[in-house]
Amino acid sequence: MDREEILAKIHELKSKGVEVPTDQMIKSDEQIEGIRKASLVNTKVLDEVSKQIRPYMTTEEIDEIVRLKSIEFGGKSAVLGYEGYPKNCCTSVNDQVCHGIPSKKDVLMPGDIVNVDCTTYVDGYYGDSSRMFIIGETTKDRADLCERVKKMLDKAFESLVPWESTLGDIGYIINKMATSYGYQVVREVGGHGVGLEIHEDPYVCHVGKKKTGMLITPGMVFTIEPMVNRGKRHVFLDASNDWTIYTEDGSDSAQWEYTIAVFEDHCEVLAH
Repeated sequence: MDREEILAKIHELKSKGVEVPTDQMIKSDEQIEGIRKASLVNTKVLDEVSKQIRPYMTTEEIDEIVRLKSIEFGGKSAVLGYEGYPKNCCTSVNDQVCHGIPSKKDVLMPGDIVNVDCTTYVDGYYGDSSRMFIIGETTKDRADLCERVKKMLDKAFESLVPWESTLGDIGYIINKMATSYGYQVVREVGGHGVGLEIHEDPYVCHVGKKKTGMLITPGMVFTIEPMVNRGKRHVFLDASNDWTIYTEDGSDSAQWEYTIAVFEDHCEVLAH
């Protein structure tokens, strides 16, 4: 189906009372190919971080890898200057849930866990993903957290069926798995539409009920990026920079993120 055929089916479902995406959320084949190109660069950048990350390096050094490799691979960081953000990526260590700001003062120590989140701009399109990295040897609790949150993301993605799944299904699967491990899911921050802008509709909550919320249809491109705490779900914003979010109880947090495109008969991870 082309975009117009998809929109016609969406409008028909809307007339029957189904919660469906807006026309603006449905990308054309050409747009998805542009997002795919940006996402490939985005993935290559995180691959380079994976090769170079090590104990005793600063998070500023990670930021420089992202900056240089984004340019080398034909793109640029999309977050530098976004709403005043001062760096090329986010580096969130241990109890930082998200939006940790790289710094020369922040040294990665053996045993730390860190999320590196970058968004890449290429020829008018955006790709967005993040990964957890374990620095040297760490505790079983931290290693389990990183592995299990990745498993939650994969299970949510694998469950997606175009024209059948809903955004509520994503949150249901992730939250059910998280609570089975004794973890709690952050609710204040979630996934989002992406591709033509850094952040677009819809909002993707990682807590939900089965078969509720917006129907997932071909043409949608969005991120799934669960942020899961080993302790309580409550978080706070660092007032000193108005960006970094921490767990309220000081417990560790982990996040993984994919950019996902929905097609007629399958879904595809574009950035990981």
